[in-house]
Amino acid sequence: MSANSPWIAHIPGNMVWSNAILVTKGMAPYGAVALGEIDQVCEKLRARQTEPQAWWEEWSAMGKRLHARADGLEAAGHRMSAGNYYLRAGMYYFTAERFIHPGPEKREMGRIAIDCQTKGILRRYPNVERVEVPFEDTHTSKSLPAFFMKAQNTTAVRAPTIVLFNGMDNCKEMSVLFAGLEFAARGWNTLAIDGPGQGESLRLRELYARHDYEVAGTAAYDFVAARSDVDVQKVFVMGYSFGGYYAARVAAFEKRYRGGIAMSALHWDLHGWQRDIKRRQDADPNGTPQSAFHFRWIMGCIDDPNGAETALEKAKNFSLVGVAEKITGPFIIVHAAEDTVVPVANAPRLFDAISSTDKHLKILNAEDGGHYHAQADNRQVGIDYIADWIEDRL
Repeated sequence: MSANSPWIAHIPGNMVWSNAILVTKGMAPYGAVALGEIDQVCEKLRARQTEPQAWWEEWSAMGKRLHARADGLEAAGHRMSAGNYYLRAGMYYFTAERFIHPGPEKREMGRIAIDCQTKGILRRYPNVERVEVPFEDTHTSKSLPAFFMKAQNTTAVRAPTIVLFNGMDNCKEMSVLFAGLEFAARGWNTLAIDGPGQGESLRLRELYARHDYEVAGTAAYDFVAARSDVDVQKVFVMGYSFGGYYAARVAAFEKRYRGGIAMSALHWDLHGWQRDIKRRQDADPNGTPQSAFHFRWIMGCIDDPNGAETALEKAKNFSLVGVAEKITGPFIIVHAAEDTVVPVANAPRLFDAISSTDKHLKILNAEDGGHYHAQADNRQVGIDYIADWIEDRL
């Protein structure tokens, strides 16, 4: 499978839509979407590529259809079946919300998506708790929303635990499924958390991205370490996509973690990368995997008249220069050979800079599978490789 295959480039010539569709399709193995439903939506979208509202209209229409079905099943007492429909409705709402410009309409779509996904997860997985991680911030919010998925298939009173941060445009509702289910099956807990600039923290609490992510990493560690079901000597921090930067930053400064995992390395020069994306977007709005507003939004600059430049200025702080060498504990980087979002060259650069004597780099190619950005084309390949690495260090 190449980066130009129909599975990856679902709508040829439209990378911004194709990337978002791939992320949604990638949730199929976990019951969060259905490929037949995605196909129905995408066939309608093919004919509507020039219509600005088409994306959110078609995805939210599918979400509403399933949402109504879920409510009916819930009323009839069929909570498990309702959970399946809530999960899929929530993921389609989340996909719809992706390209709505920040404002009341986007916030409401995000709220509905989170509500449906939460209902689905809690009905389908009784080993999951919805939790709040204490977090001091200048904003009025004092906590970060998260899911804690408890270990299964173990008799241990205290289990190893993975603290999992999302990427730039993902959410804890996705992470707890594509990673948490596998980790739970191996006897580990997972704290899937929406940190600043992510998921619910961004959408409903206006907590924006910050370069010093060790603050969120420390809050997450303190939270899990206070639980009676966590082995405090076996807590790992993991991030995927943009979270690859966050995990590296946390591992560099919060030494209580047993190790760190970057499911894709991130750019050393975020400022330069985002400036190049802006240049490409100006030339072709459909030629990048991001919307024109997303980076400004996560940086808290959406209402700034000079928001694009303000966001780029903030991006200068998001660097691993002088930071990566502070990583002294076990650390693994898993990156895709055909990553069209974050160039693969960033992975060996991060690997070489890390000071740890226990570091590992895996570049997944076409034969391995999962060779698109953060293994969105086959998450299980990346998660299995990471989980095996963790097992060897427990």
